[in-house]
Amino acid sequence: MTTLRDITRRATIVTTALIVGLTASYAPSQAAEGEARTTITDHPGAPGTMLRHLEDLTGRPVGDLDKVLAVDTGGRNLTGDQLAALAAGKEVDGVKVVGTIPGSREVLGTTMADLADGTYDGTGDGGTATSLLFASSTSGGREWCLTMCVASGKSVWECLLSRRTGELILTLDLAGGTTIRETKAAFEKANGVAVDGPSSVQTLIGDGEPSADEIRTLLDGRDIPSLRRVATVERPDPEWALTDIAEKSGVVYAKTKGHLFTVTLPILGKFLVFCVSQDNGKTWKCSARPWGGF
Repeated sequence: MTTLRDITRRATIVTTALIVGLTASYAPSQAAEGEARTTITDHPGAPGTMLRHLEDLTGRPVGDLDKVLAVDTGGRNLTGDQLAALAAGKEVDGVKVVGTIPGSREVLGTTMADLADGTYDGTGDGGTATSLLFASSTSGGREWCLTMCVASGKSVWECLLSRRTGELILTLDLAGGTTIRETKAAFEKANGVAVDGPSSVQTLIGDGEPSADEIRTLLDGRDIPSLRRVATVERPDPEWALTDIAEKSGVVYAKTKGHLFTVTLPILGKFLVFCVSQDNGKTWKCSARPWGGF
């Protein structure tokens, strides 16, 4: 029987984040550049080392280990939804769960090879899994982190963590004098993580306020009937006030003005933030959502 130590091919890391107790989730289907990633050479204590490395990279705790799933994907890349289903105990076509191991301090002190056979027995000689899925939760059980580790060589594992807290779309009300820097700080405070950017800001104009569905469409990166894109500024001055962005972008007047920012969050990647005003810039409603690109 082929054992874990015989696996030499490289595999694409896949990961997901599942918010327990909420109706929304954010689930990227595969690893992207800039996300929290670590490579672990297998040794006694490798699972604990992996989680500590990811905590250091993200600056946030990954929580308590709830369980570990040893998974044979049959050489396929799994989507985020499929990984979330596996963590929830559901079946996924073409994927075999070799075993499920309850989380414990002792499990963090063993080897990846030991866990790959789906049992915690100190051997790992009977494993056929190519991946390990670590499911951990923060206090209160309202947030889960799923960390996917994939065998990429003899006794070497690549692991990636992704997570998100709160609602899928985050909305804040801000005054017109709020600067881009202060807008970013407001979202950082609401999310609890640092934000990089914005890398660009687009100005949109129209005659009426966009609906909630239209805002969701904009945050998906698509156009809407009520607003049209008229200007783009790369790396806008962080001291610009929301009410001044249109003029500084060359847009003089419009009944409804909106600005679409592109920012980056650690682990989660690119987010779109849309701010719209209907009272000539006195107040703004800003909404943010993860964006996977076109």
